[in-house]
Amino acid sequence: MIRALLAALAVLPASAVDRHLDRIGPPATLAIVDASGFAGRVLVAKGDRVLVRAEFGEPYGVPDTLPDQQGRYGRNMIWPWASVTKQVVATLVMQEVARGRIALDAQASRYLPALGTARAPTIRQLLQHQSGLRNPDDSAPDTLSLDWKGKPGFYSIGPTGPAWCVAARAAPGGAWRYNNCDYIVLGAILEKVTGRTTATLFRERIAVPLALSASGFAGDRSAPRPVWLEGFYAGPRIGEARVLARFGAAGGLMGREDDLLAFDRGLLSGKLLPAAARSTMWAADPKLGYMALGQWVFEAPLRGCAKPVRIVERRGEIGRFEVRNILLPERDMTIIALTNRPGFDFGEVWQGKGFSYDLLSAAACGAPS
Repeated sequence: MIRALLAALAVLPASAVDRHLDRIGPPATLAIVDASGFAGRVLVAKGDRVLVRAEFGEPYGVPDTLPDQQGRYGRNMIWPWASVTKQVVATLVMQEVARGRIALDAQASRYLPALGTARAPTIRQLLQHQSGLRNPDDSAPDTLSLDWKGKPGFYSIGPTGPAWCVAARAAPGGAWRYNNCDYIVLGAILEKVTGRTTATLFRERIAVPLALSASGFAGDRSAPRPVWLEGFYAGPRIGEARVLARFGAAGGLMGREDDLLAFDRGLLSGKLLPAAARSTMWAADPKLGYMALGQWVFEAPLRGCAKPVRIVERRGEIGRFEVRNILLPERDMTIIALTNRPGFDFGEVWQGKGFSYDLLSAAACGAPS
């Protein structure tokens, strides 16, 4: 049987037979990613058909001597989804909007009285980062933790949660400012309205209906165990696991790449939201940098495509981990990239250059770099 397998591999293209055991896709697309220096996983799908599934680079901080199942970015990898969590939470909020239990332009204090009516943002302002709430990025730097030293202490030490977020704030509706407190408060509102924790809502409304295999909120007892052996580290990093849990509804989800793809398919297929609710969620405001509700939505020209392509983009970054989750609704496509290498330059699609632009052009338009 082993001889037969080796014989079969011998006739495959070189791109499918290198040291990566899980690498499929058009050679030109794989070459674009290789040339970029990206290290991590890339997944491209059209409908339910996977076009690209590949790993690139050496796993960060993992000795080459470990077995492949522990030393590669395999399908069993549990990745932090970081701020893609916001896209999921926005979907849960829009489910409540579709049920008539939450109104987008109502003051959030209607659902979470602890906010008080003075300077209370609307649900829409929370979703679009115009809340004026206290911002965790302004908290004093952590001077003690090994994993989080020098970064905002909100995520590692001291008080956290909605009470911290609403303690000091500005008037809502002003300039756009990215703020994790917006989604921490939205998580609390969901819990108040539904009587369920955000983790339970994720399980009941997304994980179970979409048959996700191993995804959940860090800190939730039913979530996948946050051990970063497969492609992350040679041992568990307790500090980073704790930090991830403190992001909560703003960035605490983690899971497999196939689960993220299943979530995207649920959005594109209409399984998670009625068409009207999804359309509202994807309605972007150019004055806010094309921020929609929990994601950015814009049109951009791609190399090789005859006309601009509508792009739904959600990005995330926590510590060394980065993720890009991109949907092309009219083409029924999903592009996912996950890395644990800090500082990689994804570029901006709308600028017409860089890694994300080249990857989307190759995936959607068949264009070489």
